[in-house]
Amino acid sequence: MRDKTTRASHFRRLAHRISLILAAEATRALPTAEVDIETPLEATTGRQLQADVVVVPVLRAGLGMLEAVLEILPYARVGHIGLQRDEQTAVASQYYKKLPPDLSHSTALIIDPMLATGGSAVAAITMLQRAGARDIRLICIVAAPEGIAEVERAHPGVHVYTPVIDRELNAHKFILPGLGDFGDRLYGTV
Repeated sequence: MRDKTTRASHFRRLAHRISLILAAEATRALPTAEVDIETPLEATTGRQLQADVVVVPVLRAGLGMLEAVLEILPYARVGHIGLQRDEQTAVASQYYKKLPPDLSHSTALIIDPMLATGGSAVAAITMLQRAGARDIRLICIVAAPEGIAEVERAHPGVHVYTPVIDRELNAHKFILPGLGDFGDRLYGTV
């Protein structure tokens, strides 16, 4: 994914694969119940998820992770949060929010592939808390130490799931070594 010559189609496939793994990891301890199953050969039991899950991609880059998360959690409800980072100040501003009703008993999974300064993540978590969510988890593909620290400072109970923590942010608040603008690479708008 990091290679600047990776084509958008391959970048999307890689993002999908990583998102499947991250979704499984972020939800592996959710409650399940034993259920009876009738196979073609005999009766047996299996496990069925007992949690209400709400998946909330941060637009637009988070949409690149949504399909994979829904493969793992096909019955999840989906909300959307639109946040845009000001390139001068690195402050996130909201331009869209549509969440399912009653999040008080749900596990909310925020999916946003890049955790840089933490501003967008903190804003998204705050919006979900105001909507009643109590169990919030953040899934990202690449994180900077500064972003993780900001999420931990502002929302100490939120767990961050990421496969990699990069070195640092540069003067423009981009993750180093990073992989560039995720949305642009995902959609071929570089």
